[in-house]
Amino acid sequence: MPTHTPRELAGRLQDGLLSFPVTPFSAEGAVDDDAYRAHLNWQSRAGAAGLFAAGGTGEGFSLTTEENAHVVRMAVEEAAGIIPVLGSAGGSTRQAIANAVAAEEAGAEGVLLLPPYLTDCDQQGLEAHVDAVCSATSAAVIVYNRANAVYSAETVARLAARHENFIGFKDATGDIEAVTKVVATNGDRLFYLGGLPTAETFALPMLQLGFSTYSSAMYNFVPEFALEFYADVRRQDRAAITEKLTRFVLPYLEIRDRAKGYGVSIVKAGLTAVGREAGVVRPPLQDLTETDLADLAALIDRAGLRPETPATPAPVASRS
Repeated sequence: MPTHTPRELAGRLQDGLLSFPVTPFSAEGAVDDDAYRAHLNWQSRAGAAGLFAAGGTGEGFSLTTEENAHVVRMAVEEAAGIIPVLGSAGGSTRQAIANAVAAEEAGAEGVLLLPPYLTDCDQQGLEAHVDAVCSATSAAVIVYNRANAVYSAETVARLAARHENFIGFKDATGDIEAVTKVVATNGDRLFYLGGLPTAETFALPMLQLGFSTYSSAMYNFVPEFALEFYADVRRQDRAAITEKLTRFVLPYLEIRDRAKGYGVSIVKAGLTAVGREAGVVRPPLQDLTETDLADLAALIDRAGLRPETPATPAPVASRS
C-alpha cells in the first residue's frame, strides 16, 4: 500500500535527487532477479529521495508488460519503507494503463508516464492519453515531456485541474520558452524535474526555471558524487559545480557520445567499472566496447569516485 498521498509524495520527491536504477540482465538477456535486488538494496539506502523502477535507464522500453510488473514488484519488496518507489508506464494507452495498474497493485507510490510508442501526437490525443492513465489508478502520475509527447502549458493545466493524482512534470526537451510557460502557468500545483541526458549538465540552469530536482543516471554507480553534485546545485555553488563537471561529468559525456544508445549502456558499464555487475543491455542497445569500458574505469579512478560502500558483485555477464 502507498504510504504517501500524491501531494505528500510530490513534496518529498521535489527536494531530493531521484534514482532510476538499471535493470540487470543475464548474458542470455533475462531479468536477473538476484542482481536487481542487490542493486536496489544499495540504491535505496544511498540517499536518494525516490526510486523509479523500469524507467529509461532501467530499459523499461525493452521490458514486456509482465517483466515491467515483476521489476516494479521487486523494487517495492526491496525498497518500500526506506524510499518511495514508483514504476513506469509506456507503450500504447492500454499498455500504459496495464503498467500503472500493476504498479499500484504491487504497492508503488506512482508511475512515470512515458511517451506513447512511435506515433505522432497532438495535444488532444496526449490529453486523452494522460486522462486515461490518471483515471485508471489512484497512484501518483508524473508525465515525461519528450519526443512525441510534448505537452503545452494549457494541456498540463487542464490535466492538473481534473486529476488530483497528477503531480509532476519531467522535461527532456530543454525548450526554455515552453517549460517556462508550463511552470509559470501551473506554479506549485506540480513539481518539476529535469530529465535531459546527462541531467547534471543542465541541472543549474534548470533550477533557475523552477526544476528543483532531476533524475541522475550516474547515481547508479557513483552515488556519493551524484548526491554531492545535487547539493552543490541546490546551493547554487557554481564553482563546485564547475569543478565536478570538469573533473568527471564532461569527460564522461565524451565517452557516452562515442556511440548511439550509450546513454544507458554507459551506466551499466559504470557499475562494472566499480565492481558491481548489472549484465548486458538488450538490443537494440549495445554494450560499451572493451576500450570504452577501460576508459570509463580509468576516468572513475582518476576522478577519485569509487563508491565508499563495498561491492557485492553478481556473476559477470559476457560483454561484446
